[in-house]
Amino acid sequence: MEVERLRALLEAVAQGRLSVDDALSALRDLPYQNLEFARIDHHRPLRKGFPEVIFCQGKTPEQVAAIAVRLAERGRVLATRATEAHFEAVRARLPEAVYHPQARSITVGELPSAPEQPYGVVLSAGTADIPVAEEAALTARMMGVRVETRYDVGVAGLHRLLEHLPLLQGARAVVVVAGMEGALPSVVGGLVRCPVIAVPTSVGYGAHFGGLAPLLTMLNSCAPGVVVVNIDNGFGAGYCLGLIAQSEATTLP
Repeated sequence: MEVERLRALLEAVAQGRLSVDDALSALRDLPYQNLEFARIDHHRPLRKGFPEVIFCQGKTPEQVAAIAVRLAERGRVLATRATEAHFEAVRARLPEAVYHPQARSITVGELPSAPEQPYGVVLSAGTADIPVAEEAALTARMMGVRVETRYDVGVAGLHRLLEHLPLLQGARAVVVVAGMEGALPSVVGGLVRCPVIAVPTSVGYGAHFGGLAPLLTMLNSCAPGVVVVNIDNGFGAGYCLGLIAQSEATTLP
């Protein structure tokens, strides 16, 4: 952040020449922090309501640690697609960092407290889909949302899903993570009146094409209210769940 620009902005507010709302709008466009290999957008919380998240894949452990330190100076940190090596580098500089192996994610700072209502649900069709589901659940929890998880409730045994129908019907949104043929989101979409966020995974045999088959199945769902994110994109699904759960409550007929 440019000190002179910030000083001028604060002086204008103090002198009554600029309203607080106008100053807040100006802050949304102030500069990022340049680390040469990364340009950290510290003002994303003002624009989006949630800080920038570190996507670790393709970054060195040292790069991830450097970004995490800068973000931690201003609040909580979430880093996705993280390996043990990424975590060790972050923990060396931020001892309070926590590694979530199933979600393959790193967090710094306590998870925010979440109200009982509204809440979201994350489902996985199979056990092999849990890593993507955990990434989604952790992301939404970092956004201050209560998340219930139910795993291995796929279409090969629908009685496992129907047991949780009251929970699903009370949710603000449901994330459904599925590989193989990707049929579970359509089933859930036909049972609930809230948005269903479908996540295809790269779990499956050859004709599954690394997640392309369930992606196409989900895109062609005949159940209304089903939206689809990219293959294995648990973070994207969890973020959408967080936004929906945080939105104003709507009374349904």
